[in-house]
Parts: sequence; C-alpha cells; structure tokens
Amino acid sequence: MTRKHELTAKIEPFDSFWEAPDDIESGYHSFYLFYKDNYLKYLPENRDANILCVSCGPGYLVNLLTDLGYSNVLGIDSFPDKISYAKNRGLNCQVAYAFDYLEDCEHDTYDVIFCEQELNHLTKDEILEFLSLCKLKLRAGGQFVCFALNGANPLTGAEALAQNFDHFNTFTEYTMRQVLEHSGFQQVKVFGLNLYVFYRNPLNYIAMFAAWLFSIFFRASYILYGKKNKIFTKKIAAACQKKN
Repeated sequence: MTRKHELTAKIEPFDSFWEAPDDIESGYHSFYLFYKDNYLKYLPENRDANILCVSCGPGYLVNLLTDLGYSNVLGIDSFPDKISYAKNRGLNCQVAYAFDYLEDCEHDTYDVIFCEQELNHLTKDEILEFLSLCKLKLRAGGQFVCFALNGANPLTGAEALAQNFDHFNTFTEYTMRQVLEHSGFQQVKVFGLNLYVFYRNPLNYIAMFAAWLFSIFFRASYILYGKKNKIFTKKIAAACQKKN
C-alpha cells in the first residue's frame, strides 16, 4: 500500500495509535474504562450511527463501541500488525492511511469521526488539512471528537512537547476551540481528560485529589498573570459538530 499523503511525523506517524501498553491485551480493559468515562456522553444515542475511528490501533475504541451495541463502527490504522490484532478479536478494523482514506471515501459519509491519536503528531498545516477532510466527510450535524496535549499545564505541557520527536505543538482550551471554529465546526465543547478512571483502586482517589489541588494552584497562578486558562489536565479533548 502506497501512501499518497506523506506526513511530517515519521517515527510515530499520526495515523497509527501509539498509546497502547506493552501488554496490548491489557489495554482492552484500561482503555475501555478510559474511553467510557471520558467520551461516552459525546457519542450519539442512535446505535446505528456510522462511526469512523481514526488511528484505531488494536481497536480499543471499536471494542467499546461494539460492546455498547453500535453496529456501524469502522477503525482504521496505518500499521498492519495493529489491525491484525484487532481483527483477531473480531473487530471491524482495516489498514488505511488516515488522510488518504478520508480523501477517497464518499462525502457526507459519517455521523461521528473520532480521532484516537493526539493532534500534536501533526504540524499546524496538517491539522488544518485533517480537520477540513473530517468536516467534509461528516454528515450535516455530525460529531467530531479529538484530543491533544495540554500546553497550559505547567508541569507536563513543556515536557510533553519535548519528550517525543514527533510532537510538533500543544494546545490550550482557547487554541483548541480556535482551530475547530476556524475549520467550520460549531458547538465546540473543550474538556479535560480524566486519567483516574480505576475507581476500584483506592489510590485512584488520592491521585484525583492531588490533581485537583494542583489545578487550584495553577488557576490562581494564571489569574495573577492575567490568564484565563481553566483546564489543566495532562490532555484536553473537544467535541463539536458540523454545521447543519
């Protein structure tokens, strides 16, 4: 398979999923909890909705959606070994390059496009192109969901940008909304991603409390500098709609 759109990221290209643990099988449980806790409220009630999961890896989100009764879910990823793992579990996933696939599929095809890889693996020009393609392939009123590294967090923002050669940028609540509205999406909802989703583990609540204390301190510090940042989670996400 030949890639038509060459991406700047070469070591960890955007159209593959890079967050799976070394024990890929264990990720089906942990990401099930993570996706359900953070994203379920932004998915349509209609279980027949046509949903595309971009950069699906071994199919963690496809697995959750299928388990919840969604019947028209497709995951795409550019690494055949990851897709092979998903298919071995009976998940509807296929090998495809994200930009090429979106360019070639029919217009107004999807009710939901969910991006499972951080936007930070794209350059700014590539982000704008990707968002344009996603909007074109969504039906009127369709939902787009994405996430990115949060540059507003004083502890993790700079490190997250520097620790991966293929991270080209970070976002804040403002810039996430800014680029999505510029790309023609509406009803943009930006929210922090909760990492502490293992509610049976008592340490989960200690971590949540510590993160809450840090957020209060960060918020107060930003106010002193005349900044309006309110979301300080390690990663932020957004859900928005294509205009009717």
